[in-house]
Amino acid sequence: MAPGVRLIQKVSSTRTFARIAPHVIPVMDRTVHRLTRGKVLLSARMLPGLILTVPGARSGRLRTTPLACMPEKDGTEQSWILVGSNFGRTGHPAWTANLLAGPGKAVVNWRGRDIPVRATLLQGAERDAVWQTALKFWPPYATYQTRVEREIRLFRLERRSDAAA
Repeated sequence: MAPGVRLIQKVSSTRTFARIAPHVIPVMDRTVHRLTRGKVLLSARMLPGLILTVPGARSGRLRTTPLACMPEKDGTEQSWILVGSNFGRTGHPAWTANLLAGPGKAVVNWRGRDIPVRATLLQGAERDAVWQTALKFWPPYATYQTRVEREIRLFRLERRSDAAA
């Protein structure tokens, strides 16, 4: 574990972090990502991260959101898990509704490359198994879940078969 990770995990579990972080971290990530032409995602220095672009569920306008992710399949860019924790705040994050409305219309920017993906909402035993992996990956997710009555949504994003390899 990288130095300072335990401290960051502790801080990210606080209610103060949940109030402030959603207004600061995505703005910083989007700005730095744009300025570096997709080469740098600041929050990815702590956790793997990607930029999700998907049409809005109601507006249809493209929405771009920087997110932490759990790469699967040994990081070979085949699939990623997204956790809709919303920093432990009430309500599902908007990007989860966008994925539900357009699961085959999403694109991720992973390490500077745009990759068309299909999103699947995980449910049942599969969700439970991935949730346990997510808790090992980032223990503050457990704190986030205790703060909210909703079940935190988990999505698997997989490279679309219509996308070039």
